[in-house]
Amino acid sequence: MPSVSPDGAPVPTDGSLPASATARLGDRPFGVYVHVPFCVTRCGYCDFNTYTAAELLSRDGTATATREGYPELAQSELRMAGRVLPPSAPEVSTVFVGGGTPTLLAAEDLGRILRVVDSVFGLAADAEVTTEANPETVDRDYLMRLRDAGFNRVSFGMQSVREHVLRVLERSHTPGRPQQCVDWAREAGFEHVNLDLIYGTPGESEDDWHASVTAAVEAAPDHVSAYSLIVEEGTRLAARVRRGELEEPDGDRLADRYLQADDVLTRAGYSWYEVSNWARGESAHSRHNRLYWTGGDWWGVGPGAHSHIGGTRWWNVKHPGAYAQRLNEGVSPGAAREVLTEDEQHLERILLELRLSSGVPLEVLSVQGRQRAREVAQRGLLDPGELAGGRAVLTRTGRLLADAVVRELT
Repeated sequence: MPSVSPDGAPVPTDGSLPASATARLGDRPFGVYVHVPFCVTRCGYCDFNTYTAAELLSRDGTATATREGYPELAQSELRMAGRVLPPSAPEVSTVFVGGGTPTLLAAEDLGRILRVVDSVFGLAADAEVTTEANPETVDRDYLMRLRDAGFNRVSFGMQSVREHVLRVLERSHTPGRPQQCVDWAREAGFEHVNLDLIYGTPGESEDDWHASVTAAVEAAPDHVSAYSLIVEEGTRLAARVRRGELEEPDGDRLADRYLQADDVLTRAGYSWYEVSNWARGESAHSRHNRLYWTGGDWWGVGPGAHSHIGGTRWWNVKHPGAYAQRLNEGVSPGAAREVLTEDEQHLERILLELRLSSGVPLEVLSVQGRQRAREVAQRGLLDPGELAGGRAVLTRTGRLLADAVVRELT
C-alpha cells in the first residue's frame, strides 16, 4: 500500500457511497483487502504505508496505535462497511491481508478478522483467502494455526537468495528460510503458495538473479511473482542512490533480468498470466489480484487502504493513530475519494487488462486504437494471431514495454 495518496473529495463521516456506486454492486466479484501496517524494521527500498513500533510513539513516549489493538479496529471498519453497503452486496470471493507484515499479528487475530468478514458479508464457500508473510515471522506451528483460521493461500517475501543483495534491500533471511516456509505451508494444508522475488537490486549479478529464480522454482510453490526494483523517492535506498553509494537500476539490465526469469520459469512449467506473475495452471492464479486487474469491487480495510465500489474509489487516512481515532469516534476513516468518469474507467480497463495474458478485447478500443493495435503488432509488441481473433495480447517483447503500448492504444 503506497505511502502517498492522491487528492480527492471529502468522504462523508458515515462513509456512505453515491447511489451510482452501490447500484452496480454485484455486477463484478467482490473482495476485501486488509492492510496491516506494522513492521519490525523498515526495509530501505520500501515506500509502503508501514510503521515500526518506534514510529508509532508520541512525543511523551506513549503509543498512538498498537498491534494488539489493531484487530478490533479492523473489525470495526468491516462492520461499518456492512452498514454502508446494501444488503444485496454479494458474498466475498477473495480476501487478501497485506502489509506491512501481517504475520506479526497472531494467527488467531487474523482468523477473528476473517470471521467478521464472513459474519458481515458472507464468505463464499470457495473463497480465496490469502495473507502475505515475512519468512522470519512464521514457523510450522504458526502456519498450521493460520490454516486452521481459514486461510488457504500464503505469499512469502523471498526477494533474493543472495545475502549481499538482501543487505542492499535491508532484508534479512536465515539462508533457506523462504523455501522451508513453502514446505511448512504445504504440510499445513495450504492449497496455494506464492514466492515474491525482486530483480534489479544494485550489485545483483546475472548469476545472483539466476540463483534466486532457480531456488524459487526448486522450492516448488505453484505461483511466483517477480517485480522490478523501483527506487522510490523518500526511501533510504533513494538517498543512497542520490549520494552515489549505489547505482541506479539500469533499464536494459532490468529487461534482461525479466527475460531471464521468464525463461527459467517457463522451462519449469510456470506460465505467465500477468506481466509480473507466473503460475502452474489457472487454479494457481491470484484471484484477488485478478479482481483488481479486471475492475472488480473491493473494500480496503486499514490505514491508507484503498477501496473501489462501482466506479467510486476512496482511501483511508494513512497514520494508524488517526485511523484509530476516527473509528473510535464512530466516523469513517476515509480521507478522500473520487468518482471515476466513464472515460477514466475505460482507460483503466485498457491499462490493467492489457497486462494479462488474456489481453483486451479489440471492441474495447476506439477505432483509432484498433488501427494502432495493428501497427503495434507489426512491430512485434502484440500477438498477430490473437489480434486476428479479436484481442490485443502482449508478446514477450511487448511485456517489457507494456506502458508504452497502453499509451499507443489509448
